[in-house]
Amino acid sequence: MHVGHLLQLDSLDLTLLWGEESLLGREISGVTATDLEDPARFLQEGEVVLSGLVWWNPGDARAKTERFVSALRTSGATALLAGEETHGTVPDELIDSCREHRVPLLAVPARTSFRAITEAVYLRQWGDLSRLPAPHYALPENVRTELSRLLDRGADPAELLDRALAPLGGPPCYLLTSSGRTVARTPSAPALPADRAAQSVRGTEGTGTGTTLRIQAESGTYDAWHLHLPAGAEVPPRVLHEIAEVIAQSRHDHDRRRAAGRQATDALVAAVGAGVAGLSPDAKAVEGALRACGLRAEGSYRALVATVGGTEGQTGAVDALTEALSHAAPATFVVGGAEGGEAVAIVEDQEDIWRRLGDVWPLLAECEPKATALHAGVSAPCAVAGLGAALGQARYALAAARSTSPGAARVTAVEELSTLESLLAGVPAEVRAAYCARTLGPLTQADSASHAMLLETLEVFLAHNCSWARTAEALHLHVNTVHYRIERVEVLTGRDLSRLDHKLDLRAALLCR
Repeated sequence: MHVGHLLQLDSLDLTLLWGEESLLGREISGVTATDLEDPARFLQEGEVVLSGLVWWNPGDARAKTERFVSALRTSGATALLAGEETHGTVPDELIDSCREHRVPLLAVPARTSFRAITEAVYLRQWGDLSRLPAPHYALPENVRTELSRLLDRGADPAELLDRALAPLGGPPCYLLTSSGRTVARTPSAPALPADRAAQSVRGTEGTGTGTTLRIQAESGTYDAWHLHLPAGAEVPPRVLHEIAEVIAQSRHDHDRRRAAGRQATDALVAAVGAGVAGLSPDAKAVEGALRACGLRAEGSYRALVATVGGTEGQTGAVDALTEALSHAAPATFVVGGAEGGEAVAIVEDQEDIWRRLGDVWPLLAECEPKATALHAGVSAPCAVAGLGAALGQARYALAAARSTSPGAARVTAVEELSTLESLLAGVPAEVRAAYCARTLGPLTQADSASHAMLLETLEVFLAHNCSWARTAEALHLHVNTVHYRIERVEVLTGRDLSRLDHKLDLRAALLCR
């Protein structure tokens, strides 16, 4: 369905305020309703955005309007549908901003509900079935009543999905996150690997992959829920839409419970953080905080730290780490925020959990291609008393991940810091630079060709285990020339390359460049 198709529906009575013909021909992938001032993290490319303009007031600075429309453009929204009910009309400055950012703008009259627009989009996408009697496509009254009862008692999404689809014979259906985690599936739906599930959600497997409907909730980039019907599974669109509304209520309850536990999680992160940088944490406070979070006060744990580049900050890091651990960790875990935009997790240790985390990490990175980087560090296993030190380990491993892959997604565990090069990767860049300059001395002068030549000779000499003959062969030099150059290196650096410790000093300095 295209944006222009919405204007052709008399029942909606939409008015085009701005939009070029080429932009009106863009395909609509879905619908999101929001009144956040900056909704970027909740939007998907190709969606039309419905807004009642509650976020706008006549006395606001133009910057607020610019921020809202810029978020739509950056997220790849196909159009903004602005409601007239709140202010009586669509503000001129919003029209101007949409024109500048090339985001089509349609006015929605007060008599047209956002639900009517949403249904129009999805009915058009899945076929025009509105000519048939509506009751044929609505959930039976007894099913709706039972689903309401199940919601009231906190039933999980799997039970809701199974009961909602039972009247249709229980066709295969999945509830998937954006990163491909299966939240729930009907009994007839076979297990779906995370990578295939993520492809299904993004529609990148090719044609004939089925139908996917995003659950409308204020979820994050990485853990948004999607109903997915594989190819061949048939559910009337109106029924699927009603099921999505039930699942949306379940998601709201899920988020509310998670938010309620955030205070306890933050208290645990703060208690563990007191054990970093030489401070002495209160052991009883840590144990009490663990119990408050539903974790045992004994056993083996790991600490994890994650950061997300770009504009998502700490919230995005917490969402990403929570989603990744939901994929990889059958054990209990909690995730909270720390200073500096970090997300911190305390996880009951499982064998190779950091390897499993690394396997799903690229799936999260694909959820937000515009994010500059997604990094995580994992500590070694420890007892409760060692959680403070473990948090320090995790932060060092995180620094190593950033240094090794500054513009990509990477998870690094302390188990991987098994070489001098990997160990030095976690040292702050300014410390590495200072060590390199002090140890190599004049050899770091970029404007000296002779010093660059000596530096190359030193690097090859150390790489060939200080063999004069192999170094000469690699550099196509006479052995005497190699001897002369290494002697010059020793004079300029004050190091004796016959000593192992001095060799290691220079090797470390070369790795710190």
